[in-house]
Amino acid sequence: MLLACQQCYNAAAMSVLYLTEADVDRLVEMPAAIDAVTEAFRRLAAAEADNVPRARAQAPGIVLHSMSAAAGYLGLVGWKCYTTTKQSAQFHLGLYSQDSGRLVALVEANRLGQIRTAATTAVAASWMAAADAHEIGLFGTGYQAAGQLAALAHVRKLKQVFVYSRDAARRTAFARRMSDELRLEVIAVDRPEEAAADLPIVVTATTSRSPVFDGARLSEGTLVCAVGSNWPNRAEIDATVVRRADNIVCDSVECCRREAGDFADALERGLFDWSRAVNLADVVAGRAVGRKSADSIALFKSVGMAIEDVALGALLLERAAAAGAGSKLPIT
Repeated sequence: MLLACQQCYNAAAMSVLYLTEADVDRLVEMPAAIDAVTEAFRRLAAAEADNVPRARAQAPGIVLHSMSAAAGYLGLVGWKCYTTTKQSAQFHLGLYSQDSGRLVALVEANRLGQIRTAATTAVAASWMAAADAHEIGLFGTGYQAAGQLAALAHVRKLKQVFVYSRDAARRTAFARRMSDELRLEVIAVDRPEEAAADLPIVVTATTSRSPVFDGARLSEGTLVCAVGSNWPNRAEIDATVVRRADNIVCDSVECCRREAGDFADALERGLFDWSRAVNLADVVAGRAVGRKSADSIALFKSVGMAIEDVALGALLLERAAAAGAGSKLPIT
């Protein structure tokens, strides 16, 4: 990919490529995204990439979120910035050539964010979930939840999904839609424990500020993937999940220490300390264990990293160049 990307950057030397949400949706498919994110974590482990945690600036009614990364192995550096208001969220990714320092692409990045978040969970599940995991409990029925399910279907042969959210109509509609899209059985359940107990993988992808299930309900051998919250005052999982987990893997321990409210209660109660957590990059590189044994409860916590966005941005640029996609902005 590196040579192809460098050719893209050279071709765009006098203009900036603008790619829309539709371009992203058309050009980036999940299997390739999972491969690109896997490689990004390998390169992080080898100190061939650098990630800067998210920062936030707030004004009345709006938050600006900013994060950046350098991917020397791809010849790119970049940032993702997005705003959130009560009405909407707006996401953009900027990519610069490492060689020239020039801005080479500006990308509408909402769909890209969904793909990279889901692909990261799939990477974690590849190392941490039981190989014969065919069932999933899913909390959440929104945009991110749909992406999580689609990605996990690429790394495990799913047969059944049990989905819970507070709104019965939404979870029923979600189950019907995802059953049709993924051609597997997605079942809307009426109680949180039905999406948590006796399942090999449990995923939380919600906007909840408080835990969505009782950690005592988990069976031995479960992998919990908590991906919905990246605020220190929000938690989708309770202290029991953290206490019971034999393995705790973060997309980035540094980022989770800043943002993962899922650990706050366990920290306050003395049930957890950060020495127990390892980076996903180290698991991918073989320097840390994702799961101690078949009976271990494992926890993967993701808050999102810019290196994932830059890695998918490079893939997108390569695909866009081959397809002649995007439009040129007169920025020099």
